[in-house]
Amino acid sequence: MDVQEVRKEFPILHQQVNEKPLVYLDSAATAQKPLRVIEAVDDYYRRYNSNVHRGVHTLGGMATDAYEGAREKVRSFIGANTTEEIIFTRGTTTSLNIVAHSYARAFLKEGDEIVLTPMEHHSNIIPWQQAAKVTGATLKYIPLQEDGTITLEDVKKTITNHTKIVAISHVSNVLGTMNPVKEITRMAHEQGAITVIDGAQSAPHMKINVTDLDCDFYAFSGHKLGAPTGIGVLYGKKALLEQMEPVEFGGEMIDFVDLYDSTWKELPWKFEGGTPIIAGAIGLAAAIDFLEDIGMDQIHQHETELVNYAFEKLQTIDDLSIYGPRKRAGLITFNLESVHPHDVATVLDAEGIAVRAGHHCAQPLMKWLDVTATARASFYLYNTFEEIDILTDGLLKAKEYFGDVF
Repeated sequence: MDVQEVRKEFPILHQQVNEKPLVYLDSAATAQKPLRVIEAVDDYYRRYNSNVHRGVHTLGGMATDAYEGAREKVRSFIGANTTEEIIFTRGTTTSLNIVAHSYARAFLKEGDEIVLTPMEHHSNIIPWQQAAKVTGATLKYIPLQEDGTITLEDVKKTITNHTKIVAISHVSNVLGTMNPVKEITRMAHEQGAITVIDGAQSAPHMKINVTDLDCDFYAFSGHKLGAPTGIGVLYGKKALLEQMEPVEFGGEMIDFVDLYDSTWKELPWKFEGGTPIIAGAIGLAAAIDFLEDIGMDQIHQHETELVNYAFEKLQTIDDLSIYGPRKRAGLITFNLESVHPHDVATVLDAEGIAVRAGHHCAQPLMKWLDVTATARASFYLYNTFEEIDILTDGLLKAKEYFGDVF
């Protein structure tokens, strides 16, 4: 994998910010877009912009072919058995909410359990809180080890025959923890529970095969893998999706409408009410093509080398704390002692370095870490070792600056 050749595909990277070359280390929040994606979306709007499915004219046929072709790209990308199992949504949050509303509220009852972890993004906590309130189910949490991992022994202790749903992130957006979701799914199934996997931080960075994982639902967002914002995916096993009711009603998702009752289209369209996210799906297909041309294994290997290098470099900085396990996905969350992460991020921005600072939509995890916020540097296929050196120098400048201030 030639990173310099990859970087040529990303126009946004070739600019200065605050008179310094841009060092973009915020891909866990959103990834930059390759030319292939930008051109694919532009081509749709310039050449065959039309609504899908119902039109019989030429542009409508072209748009429909591109939209449904994108669904097949996604199916192949994550190893699903059929396109009926691929629902286009606005993103991971919407995908998780669909399961919590349509499946959980229909099938949970008082005394049932929903199992989570404290490392979850708010999008994988709040929908389950609301489902529990409506159904009378209870929430349980798999405890974290000191390094921010979970053990299969604790998983086994937490999941019981009362557990109906296990909802867990594949990769933590704060700790970089890579959870053993295949083994967790096996344990859940042994107790008669289903699994819902938040794949927002895994699908862009490693090869995913939902059939091999045997998970029941898997959610991810397009914008974190180089596609436009506003497009996401919910994978669900066909047998489960067929049992579920839509959560949005209107055009596109209906079969027949009478004055007093209606029936729904078959999968996957019954979950895609209204005009779908056509340009987003086309952009998502282009992003998948781009990633697969490089190779997901090569991308994962590059990020592993980057994060290992970054871990060693940042450990040399006195009074800097790194959160999470040594073996991790491609992000590092940290704090400089006595310096608020927003101040750290501001100093880094003056050096042209973009990192994320705050609670990262993970306030329960911040409480567990005993901090109010952290800074996070996250890496993707276009980042370089030189950029990590620049980050290290920027953090040393921040440390020196605030040392002088205090």
